[in-house]
Amino acid sequence: MTKKLAAEFIGTLWLVLGGCGSAVLAAKFPEVGIGLVGVSFAFGLTVLTMAYAIGHVSGCHLNPAVTCGLVAAGKFPFEEAPGYIIAQCAGACAGAFLLFTIASGAAGFAGVGGFAANGFGAHSPGGFSMNAVIITEIAMTFFFLTIILGATSTAAPAGFAPIPIGLGLTLIHLISIPVSNTSVNPARSLGPALFAEGAWALPQLWVFWVAPILGAVLAGLVARWLQEAEG
Repeated sequence: MTKKLAAEFIGTLWLVLGGCGSAVLAAKFPEVGIGLVGVSFAFGLTVLTMAYAIGHVSGCHLNPAVTCGLVAAGKFPFEEAPGYIIAQCAGACAGAFLLFTIASGAAGFAGVGGFAANGFGAHSPGGFSMNAVIITEIAMTFFFLTIILGATSTAAPAGFAPIPIGLGLTLIHLISIPVSNTSVNPARSLGPALFAEGAWALPQLWVFWVAPILGAVLAGLVARWLQEAEG
């Protein structure tokens, strides 16, 4: 179990450092940078690379919503979920701290702004309302878990699961970065919220725990129902 938790810590650290790091350090629109498409691929690549690196150790959840969804689907033991979630949150906070340390090393550093934190209303990139953000996060996480459960099914081709999962997360970011900066991951939301300038990110954080977990659990329950129907 210690090795599983260490793997989840390292993997979630990499997700925040790679995904949020691409937004904080490399996006810089409208200057020369990787932009929205680049950030979307960065998040997808973090999951794809870690799935191959640590998937055989912990299953590579990297996300409390994924863990909850797998529990709901009957694919992961409930008693192991709290440890996974704590390790994921710790990894996300460590990744955000490491990213802040790197960002603050730039010449003329004057703060990190939103620090890739998730938000709604005035803190949504496109100014979307709280209700729109909640619906988006539920829907995007539902389909993310649906992709994960299908790609890791025993009926799917062995060894290829990280590819559709990583590309699925890329697509989710391409759709929803303008809405909420894309969470679908409560741990990913927690880390950057600790370092965002101002006092707005932490009060809005509850949305990015409740909505993704709800979407993931719904996907898990639907998958279990479908499996029972097939049986």
